[in-house]
Amino acid sequence: MRPPATPRERSVPEPAPGPEATDGSHRAAPTPPDAPETADGTGATSDPAPRAAQEPPTPAASPEPPTAVSRKQAAKAAATSPDPTTGRSPQPPTATATQPPPATASDPPTATASDPVTAASQESAATASEEASVRPGRAATARAHHPTAREPSTTPAPTTAPAPTTPEPSGSAPEPPVTDLSDLAPAAWPARAAAAWPALPLLVALALWVYATRHTDVSALDDFGLVSALHPTFWAGLAVLTAGFWFTVRDRRRPGAWSLAYVLVLLVMERATQALLYPTPLYAWAWKHDAVIDHLLTSGGLQGADRLGDMAVYDQWPGFFAAQAALVRLLGVDNAAMYMAWWPLVSSVLLLLPLLLIYRTFTEDRRLIWTAVWLFCVGNWVGQDYFSPQSVAFALHLGVLAVVLRRYGRSGGPHGRQGQAVWTVLLSVLVTAIVVSHQLTPGMLVVTLVALALTRRYRDWVPAVTTVVIFLAWCLTAALPFLSAAMPDMIRSIGDIGANVETGYGTTPTGTGAVATSWAARLLSGSVLLLALAGVVRQRVLRHRALPLLLIAAAPLPMFAASSYGSEMIFRVLMFMLPGAAFFAAAALLPKVRTLAADAAARDTAPPSPATRARPRRVPLPALPRPRYGVWVPLLVLLAGTLAFVPSYSGKDRVNYFPREVALVQQLFDQAPDDSLVVAANRNYPLAYEQYWRVDHYWFLDDDRRHVDEIVRDPATVLARDMAAVEPPARAYFLLTRGQTANSEMNGQLDRAQLDRIRESVASSPAFELVAENDGGVLYVLTPAS
Repeated sequence: MRPPATPRERSVPEPAPGPEATDGSHRAAPTPPDAPETADGTGATSDPAPRAAQEPPTPAASPEPPTAVSRKQAAKAAATSPDPTTGRSPQPPTATATQPPPATASDPPTATASDPVTAASQESAATASEEASVRPGRAATARAHHPTAREPSTTPAPTTAPAPTTPEPSGSAPEPPVTDLSDLAPAAWPARAAAAWPALPLLVALALWVYATRHTDVSALDDFGLVSALHPTFWAGLAVLTAGFWFTVRDRRRPGAWSLAYVLVLLVMERATQALLYPTPLYAWAWKHDAVIDHLLTSGGLQGADRLGDMAVYDQWPGFFAAQAALVRLLGVDNAAMYMAWWPLVSSVLLLLPLLLIYRTFTEDRRLIWTAVWLFCVGNWVGQDYFSPQSVAFALHLGVLAVVLRRYGRSGGPHGRQGQAVWTVLLSVLVTAIVVSHQLTPGMLVVTLVALALTRRYRDWVPAVTTVVIFLAWCLTAALPFLSAAMPDMIRSIGDIGANVETGYGTTPTGTGAVATSWAARLLSGSVLLLALAGVVRQRVLRHRALPLLLIAAAPLPMFAASSYGSEMIFRVLMFMLPGAAFFAAAALLPKVRTLAADAAARDTAPPSPATRARPRRVPLPALPRPRYGVWVPLLVLLAGTLAFVPSYSGKDRVNYFPREVALVQQLFDQAPDDSLVVAANRNYPLAYEQYWRVDHYWFLDDDRRHVDEIVRDPATVLARDMAAVEPPARAYFLLTRGQTANSEMNGQLDRAQLDRIRESVASSPAFELVAENDGGVLYVLTPAS
């Protein structure tokens, strides 16, 4: 028996049989190490011949040890090998009579000590000159990697000749052989196209959005607001964008930059559409805040309640307004109205960084992170992103939570707590900015930080104590005048959850459009909360690893028992719950999620194998997923939520859109003397608080219901009596605009017929004189005789 082969012999590849073989199994050369990688990542082609070349041939039987004759024959065969420097091959020897007969297909392959070498030499002589003329340099390099056998053996030793090519079948013309896959040009363009395919849905969605904005008419909005006015291509663009985002974010190999691009385009389509379509900024409250900034610029300082009355509350929380006044001066514009139409987009983008920091504290799964960000953007329909202190305070609120979750936890060990004094200083700055800017956000922050401090992971009371100290210091100093007057009502409302949640008179939607948009908003928020509950139940790992986010979602709920906050507490609670709820809602849409703690535990227990670390990175190829439940149902849910955002957010634009009122109200304040009085149905019109430090306002729909009914019965007489207390040279004005009518009608105060009756009564009364009128409304002044 033949002794076992040495390691060197096992590592040397066997030469392929020459063209004289009759079993039809022609083997090609092994794939070179520098061959380009194929789609399956193995470097092999689809031709079966190279695969056969990689299989070890069956060694020939050796009944007896090698003799001197076999050594002479091997040396003679080596002498006939081509020269490695020239590629030329000497004349092959003539076949001897001892050559065995051809084997049939059924016989096992056999070889003698000399015949395979002779066959390989003959084939080498036939192909060496051909290869040398095509690639002389590479042929020499290839030959250099195949050493010859040093000792005789019954197993034929490989020669230095290049690997033979598969012979052409009989009857076909020979073709130039391809000896190395590296000769082929790499397929770079398909790989680049596959890597960049997410750009196609982005571009299509943007093109549809641009077309929609150019073909949407907002001159006559109905009860559905912007929903019925939008061009159909807008909805198609949202659908394309959502589908592209879902198929992109599900691919783990895609970089996060693609998901960020999709989210930014979503925010542009959601928040910038109104800024492009409407000629004037939306929301009467935004115009109110512009008036506060104008007051700070005009007076140059803060004033008390003896001068400003109820508006002094804004001077007692001046952080946002002082910063905007500085920004107005820095930009060199007349007022904040020059840019506040774009504030919803700006404030929404500001939320992305703290959201990403919060989510990345618990997971590196990009699918979970960006799906949660997407759900947060479409679930944040409350409308507090407009030009307001709440928009900035909410972003700072998330920033504080990001610092606490990332720098005050126990998971980082002793090294994670180094430099905590620096983070405490940063935390104090953020909390101070919140406290001096908004009344409600500090309370929400205190509740959330206390809930986090009760857990073992964040059992550090420094953030909560710091927030409470700064909050109390401001309330007992600058905000004390307002709190002293409002504290009795605030104390009475504590614990009255029903009254705090109840909307009350004047805020019940009426009309088909108002009711439909209101239900769309409720269903959207309810769906996000139900998805969050499903994520908690379905993803068990999150209940333990992401417990702080669950506390963030649940912490605002006790605020229902604290105050009604002007019948808006339910909306603010939903907004502060949304960051945590969106995270768990996204987990419900994914098959399996990962957390940082789970990944670390997996690495400790089962480190990756060397084969896994050395695995080459493949080019991501676009492929539509199979019709499975885990792919298409979440996409439909995501698409429904994205489309539902539009009526929830823009369904009441008829109330907030003031196309012609700005000029009418500006004419009023241009001629009104100091200490004048402006009477209107409600405050839903632009510039409602313009020059509030010298002009008083009275909105009769905010009064007692009995007095409102009295005005409806005899409008001109009752209004003239209420306005007669103004002493000259001050004047009393009656203003009724389209925005007031829409707000009263959609919120169930007075219908259009009742408001038209009030307008006609004032117009026909001799006690009133018409001052200005346009498509936006009418302006009357009480005559001095009255």
